[in-house]
Amino acid sequence: MVVTKFKILKITILLAGLSIVVGLGTLCMGAADIPVYAVLRDLFLSKAVDPSSEAILFEIRLPRILMAAAIGATLSICGVVMQSILRNPLAEPFVLGLSGGAAVGAILFILLGISVAGGSFFFSFVGAMLTLFLVLALSKRRTGFSTTRIILTGVIVNAFFTAFIMFVITTTSDELLYAILFWLYGDLSGSVYANVGILLTVFLLGFGVVYVFSRYLNILGVNEELGYQLGIEVEKVKYLLLIIVSILTAFTVSLGGIIGFVGLIVPHLMRMAFGNDHRLLLPTSALFGAIFMMLADAAARTIVCPSELPVGVITAFLGAPFFLMLMFKDTRGWSQ
Repeated sequence: MVVTKFKILKITILLAGLSIVVGLGTLCMGAADIPVYAVLRDLFLSKAVDPSSEAILFEIRLPRILMAAAIGATLSICGVVMQSILRNPLAEPFVLGLSGGAAVGAILFILLGISVAGGSFFFSFVGAMLTLFLVLALSKRRTGFSTTRIILTGVIVNAFFTAFIMFVITTTSDELLYAILFWLYGDLSGSVYANVGILLTVFLLGFGVVYVFSRYLNILGVNEELGYQLGIEVEKVKYLLLIIVSILTAFTVSLGGIIGFVGLIVPHLMRMAFGNDHRLLLPTSALFGAIFMMLADAAARTIVCPSELPVGVITAFLGAPFFLMLMFKDTRGWSQ
């Protein structure tokens, strides 16, 4: 597919419109069914007619849906970047152990009971960054970084973090245990507008930097040697983009827990639909990731209504067979 600025703009606008439609649709879904006309009335009239539906929409559902969209968009571009840098179709933040490291940091914050504004973000960020540096240090060779070694090291580090989390779960009091478990598998029920604003700001900054390197990602996703020949400082670009992915992962984990497979599923679907040019792949993945997460969260809120499931359970149900399909599929040339 030949990618032009007009084509990027057209597809982006179409997906943005679809995301708005999906967002409005998911506002109707939940323990209390609210008709579409009531949603539109409460959203666009200066004064809502029904105070109860207004409270449900604006205080509970809307911030949660916006958070789901922001997390979906963030995790999707993380998956795009990692799959291109590592040239591996199965790569996402979980592979390098970044999600596990951020989760360990957030769990330590919960256990220590520190009441500091932004403490959860800070602990998750430190956990993700330490994990990144540990993986890179353990996988470095004299000739540079080996993609295979990075992935294998990430799997080992992630296994260690999983063991640590299980240890914490089995030795924690019942009250803290429930909070940790529900958050760990993806809990968006406590979403508030302030946190949505923080994540959207971080996402937009990260997306802007990554998009500047979209042409570099096109090259690195095919052949690193070509990058060297064209004068690209490949190792520096990798470092920068991995740090950005770590920051984005830390914020998503601290706000929504470990939500797996979004960064795996969405980039592949967008590659199949629109090709491998990152100038188009990045914005389409971000928008479709938002749509995917809004629908997953709606399913989590309605499948066992009036109770709800952690949204990570929904993404795992969808992602596990997708992961297996990729494992058994010949993915040579997936980035060509």
